[in-house]
Amino acid sequence: MAESKSRSFCCVPGCSSSNQKQPYLSFHSFPMDPNLKPKWIQAIRREEGHSFNVKTGSTYVCSRHFAPDDYSSGCVVRRLKSGVVPTLFPWNNFTAPLRRESVYDRTFKRQSVQLCCEDSDMVAKAVRMDHDYVTHPPAGALDEALDYIHDLEAKLQNTGLPPPTLFSRYCSSDDQIRFYTKFTSESVFTIFWELIAPSALRLVYWTKAQRAGEEGCEDPSPPRIMPLIDEFLMYSMRVAVGMKEQLIGDMFNVSIARVSRVTITWANYLFMMLSSLPIWISREKVKSTMPLKFQRYCPNVRVILDCTEIALETASSLTLQSETFSSYKNRTTLKGLIGVAPNGLVTFISPLYTGCISDKETTRISGVLPLLEPGDDVMADKEFLIQDLLADVESKLIIPPFKRSAQFSKEEMEQTQAIARLRIIVERVIGRIKSFHIDIRTARLTTCFYEATPSAMCSDWLAGPVYPEPL
Repeated sequence: MAESKSRSFCCVPGCSSSNQKQPYLSFHSFPMDPNLKPKWIQAIRREEGHSFNVKTGSTYVCSRHFAPDDYSSGCVVRRLKSGVVPTLFPWNNFTAPLRRESVYDRTFKRQSVQLCCEDSDMVAKAVRMDHDYVTHPPAGALDEALDYIHDLEAKLQNTGLPPPTLFSRYCSSDDQIRFYTKFTSESVFTIFWELIAPSALRLVYWTKAQRAGEEGCEDPSPPRIMPLIDEFLMYSMRVAVGMKEQLIGDMFNVSIARVSRVTITWANYLFMMLSSLPIWISREKVKSTMPLKFQRYCPNVRVILDCTEIALETASSLTLQSETFSSYKNRTTLKGLIGVAPNGLVTFISPLYTGCISDKETTRISGVLPLLEPGDDVMADKEFLIQDLLADVESKLIIPPFKRSAQFSKEEMEQTQAIARLRIIVERVIGRIKSFHIDIRTARLTTCFYEATPSAMCSDWLAGPVYPEPL
């Protein structure tokens, strides 16, 4: 524990003292006593290992961490007393911890006070200073605290404020709203909710609507057990996030049947509300928001078309299997056409058709051709051989060139690369659409399927398993 004379640094965490910057300090090496050395290491909150090793002549503790009483008096060189341990550190504000008296000293002091002091107040004060946790509260203190709690609860109930919703709990920030509902921010969601809330108040659960249609009665629906915005959050968690019904039921403290009922009801409601909105934009809007790459290569593009397929359960009917089987996906699917503007906005969504239909036939019956104007360009993939369909509406098709020789020419290669870079927009949009966990049966897209499949067998197959039994 001798003082260091060479270049030394303090090893205590948070201390940057050195004998070069603070020459007035003394630096002491760790003791050689095997019983005292671990106490020093424990006191400075370090552990010997890969990052710290106590080495003689290079590991020191400065005098800032020792009390004045730890040094021997009458010595020219500052030397520590035998058996002392550093006690002053940044985490205790360089104050020595109070040393607690022994049990014998505390007991002797308490008995002395009881014998010498006849005043009961003095005795109670001495006992409280020693062990106040064993003293009992005054009479009536617990009753007063209980009455105060009841008063606060009564005031909270009389405020008239609605109970807090789970939406305010799980969607308290823009990041949480983006995760649970896929809306970009709280302000955007507020605008959307203010538009649909008046009509959503008249929502009828699909089980009640189904019974009303079968029995011909229009009894009002029972009152909801949760706020309307919490029902929308439940639907978003099921569709946008893809949570299991059991997990959602546990979070909202409702049954799995209610989660399924709310999800199907909101899916039908939003389909009826949003599908009626016109999303096709004018040619002027398209050109005013067109990116620079499109203005350079394809300035007259109105829409980018591409088909996407959604997996479908295999039907037991062989006729349905042949109608819904897709040779591209090698399984039963439903196919739809997506149209995207050059700025990435979805401007066209077709109904869903059986997976065996071709891209050309999908384009012909989807309803996108009457929306085009003379002079519009349509960008698509190579499989879209719709030049004749677009010629009827005086439009032009832009697709990557076909290889007609051993290899592409320089112009064809540049054209292929440019179209591929621009067509990636519709692929990304389709990826975002498919990121929603919408099941075909849950989303109730049977209307589109009926239009594409006139088979009575198909209608019978879908009409049964789409809905579970009424609850």
